[in-house]
Amino acid sequence: MTAHWQDQREGGDRFSIGVVINVALRCGRRVFQIFLYPMSLYYFLRRGEERRASREYLTRAFGRPATWWEVLKHVHSFAVTLSDRIFLLAHGEREFEIDVTGVELLQERLAQGRGVLLVGSHQGSFEVLRTLSARCPEVPLRVLLDKQKTPAMTELFESLAPEVGEAVIDVSQGGAAITLAVAEACSNGGMVALLADRGRSHEVLRSVNFLGEPAPFPIGPWLLASTLQVPVILCFGIYRGGSRYALTFEPFADRIEIPRDARNQALDEVLSRYAERLEYYARAYPYNWFNFYDFWRQDTDREAVSLPRADTLREV
Repeated sequence: MTAHWQDQREGGDRFSIGVVINVALRCGRRVFQIFLYPMSLYYFLRRGEERRASREYLTRAFGRPATWWEVLKHVHSFAVTLSDRIFLLAHGEREFEIDVTGVELLQERLAQGRGVLLVGSHQGSFEVLRTLSARCPEVPLRVLLDKQKTPAMTELFESLAPEVGEAVIDVSQGGAAITLAVAEACSNGGMVALLADRGRSHEVLRSVNFLGEPAPFPIGPWLLASTLQVPVILCFGIYRGGSRYALTFEPFADRIEIPRDARNQALDEVLSRYAERLEYYARAYPYNWFNFYDFWRQDTDREAVSLPRADTLREV
């Protein structure tokens, strides 16, 4: 069986990651970019599983066999966006050009007072989304992240901006705790952001077409959205080279309906629509896809995760 993405080892220990962060902050972004070339080459040479996964994905995105040079470029793009997290957390967006599209749509949904679920993916930089906190300080933003996947990196990054770490909802808490925390944030008219393209080891997956072949996606985010009955907006923080990012918000649904008597059909329709948008961005910006594992070969034979009923959430 293919190893699960959660089993991939963290790219460095606390000391080495701390050294990288300190060097980056002392040198500044422009100088640190020079160091990323040998670092990307090292990662490319040492991480065979990730290298092969990159080539398979790029081959699908390009519609032709990807070259090793293109794989190296893919790895380097990941290194850039990862290092940019340091500067975004430490200095905000002042060193970047962030082109925001669809913010009017977001404000319109927030004005309804029901809260908003922002659904993204491991494409580009999710950290760019957090610049919204500076632009809209009156609207709280909570983010669902798995702190146990890369604990050393997460701890050190959050030390750069403690208020950002405090806004994280740790998905390792379990289904009920996550749902209640999200419901509370939405009931206060806030935004909750999550990534919906990877399933954790206990989550149920369903396969829909993605880049020419069925690929498994987690159903949990959509069951959560159905339970909350809040507007859902897709968000993408695409890296466009240099210091440029494009933060895009797209309407997805005013509310998600997953009826019990047509559950599988409804889930397939929602997942297919989501996968279509991921595929659009994967083809338009192929070097922004950062799932460095065999995305198409995940285990879909799992027990369903139960979430609290909607009537329970109304008590929050």
